[in-house]
Amino acid sequence: MRSTLVINAFTEFTPSHTLQGMWRVPDAVEHRALNSMDSWLDLARIAERGCLDTIMFADAIGLGGDFDANVREGILIQNDPTSLIPAMATVTENLGFVVTGSILQDHPFQLARRMSTLDHLTKGRIGWNVVTSYSDEAWKNFGQPGVPSHADRYAWADEYMEVVYKLWEGSWDDQAIVHDRETGVWADPAHVRQIDHVGTRYQVTGPHMVEPSPQRSPVIFQAGSSEAGRTFAATHGEATFINSADPKSAKTLIDDIRARAVSAGRKPDDLYFTQAFTFIVGSTEEEANRKADEMFSYLNIEGMASKLSGYVGMDLTKLDPSVPLSEWTKPGITGIFDAILAAFPPGYNPTLAEIVEVRSKNGLFIGTPEQIADQLQDWQHAGLTAINVLIPTRNSSLVDFVDFVIPELQRRGISQREYTPGTLRRKLHGSGDRLPSNHIGASYRKAPLLHP
Repeated sequence: MRSTLVINAFTEFTPSHTLQGMWRVPDAVEHRALNSMDSWLDLARIAERGCLDTIMFADAIGLGGDFDANVREGILIQNDPTSLIPAMATVTENLGFVVTGSILQDHPFQLARRMSTLDHLTKGRIGWNVVTSYSDEAWKNFGQPGVPSHADRYAWADEYMEVVYKLWEGSWDDQAIVHDRETGVWADPAHVRQIDHVGTRYQVTGPHMVEPSPQRSPVIFQAGSSEAGRTFAATHGEATFINSADPKSAKTLIDDIRARAVSAGRKPDDLYFTQAFTFIVGSTEEEANRKADEMFSYLNIEGMASKLSGYVGMDLTKLDPSVPLSEWTKPGITGIFDAILAAFPPGYNPTLAEIVEVRSKNGLFIGTPEQIADQLQDWQHAGLTAINVLIPTRNSSLVDFVDFVIPELQRRGISQREYTPGTLRRKLHGSGDRLPSNHIGASYRKAPLLHP
């Protein structure tokens, strides 16, 4: 694991991402030009100019919360982010691209095919953020009666991973690729095998339809701080998102997942731990606060409540203030729910406005580049090894971070000054294009040949 932070620009192919209402800010030109490829190409160039590691795309496949508020504010109104990546790759040389993909929205055979294709087209710069989809609306969009239990979703995810590993790692040997014009052999069938997977949810014959890409398996990202989520991260993740209230609680969570990784036969440093932050930068503290006040004047409280309702799996707009928040069920993203709880004294019953304020200012850094770097060092000392840079006003928020904060981080040795050559996995870990031998995915390389 390298000494500098992994830094990802975190965005979404939607008019309204993390802070609802920001699409109305005068500087948020690209939010209003959502369907312009030029704006996304500019974003990729900005990220690579700052030596950022990836652009990471969140995604959603169903509306949650208040229907009218979501439509009116453009919340969770999503285009397909995978369609952007080949074009963005053509204007960059080193920047990685991480796309969120749910176990629900694609059959694993198709997901494996798409990721391998993208990995080829980007010369090995693809990562996959594995999610299990937390909302009823998403599951109903794909013909399901509603979101399954938390345990069932992760059991589903385990089989899903088994299928894609068999396709990426076990279906083609390296010797299969021939491309010999003289003999007329594109690939040697003696080194390509079907996977013949038969499981609880999937029956997949194979073989994988795409010849091995530079990384074979994309870099595996994962978000989930629940008990099942931590185990999944320790088993499968190469980077995992956390949502901690402060560096101290982050260290506790990081230490726990690292211990689980060791129990799974991996090394403590095999995983990157990343938390999302929003940065409002000024040459002085006063300027930064002024910019923050102006930006937050556009914040849409109704939209924030609706978006947050979708995350936590309950309609916060109907929150009964007489019922402690701790007594509400947690069907959605439990890490976000727990982070909200942690912001209030035990037993305190917050109002909706207080809940929205906590969420909108969670991970918010306002200040000079030096002040922001000081805070990031505190998190780094606690064990954080990566950050997601939330960009509420695309692309201007990222410009401020790249032009003002990155130079200070580079001066302190916190951020890389140049890219390591090669694939995204090699850039992150320093060596190796493929999953390391101690990763569960590598075990599927040992499948017997179909034609020995």
